[in-house]
Order: sequence, then structure tokens, then C-alpha cells
Amino acid sequence: MEELLRTTDITLIPLAKTLLDDEGIDSFELDVNMSVLEGSLGILPRRLMVRSAELPRARQVLRENGVSFEG
Repeated sequence: MEELLRTTDITLIPLAKTLLDDEGIDSFELDVNMSVLEGSLGILPRRLMVRSAELPRARQVLRENGVSFEG
């Protein structure tokens, strides 16, 4: 698994997951429980992971849909 994105924006991961699902790219969200423990303050980022082989296509899908996920 490779990290596709890391964010504290609670709307970005559901959007990215939906776009990836539509393209048949499996993804997995990490750090969900940590962000819940911090009380939803938004200081601990969540990560979205994809299979290593699917990382280039996943990045392309997000770029094509205007999702900012780098740097």
C-alpha cells in the first residue's frame, strides 16, 4: 500500500474515495480512529492508501477531477 494523500480536510477523503471507487481503484483510509480521539479538532491528518500498482492511476484520477492532494 502507498499513501495517496494525507489531509485534515474532512471532505477530501470521501471525495477522493468516491472518485477512485468509480474508476475501480480500491482505497483504504488510515488514522480514522486517531482523528476521532483528538475530538474532531482537525489537527491529526487522515491518510488514504492505494495499492502500489494503482498509485499512478489514482493520482491521475484525482488530478483530472481537480483534487489537490500534493504538497
